[in-house]
Amino acid sequence: MILVIHEMSFARDVSDRVAFFHQGVMEEVGPAKEVMTSPKSAHLQKFLSNVR
Repeated sequence: MILVIHEMSFARDVSDRVAFFHQGVMEEVGPAKEVMTSPKSAHLQKFLSNVR
């Protein structure tokens, strides 16, 4: 199942894997907890810092 959501805590809690897209380009994909706690993409780091 694919779910598009901006509620990051919900995504982290219910997802096995997440993907982060920036301007239509997939920048990061992986296990939800790993991607959310140790993002490699600068855009994802910035996004998460604004929603935590």
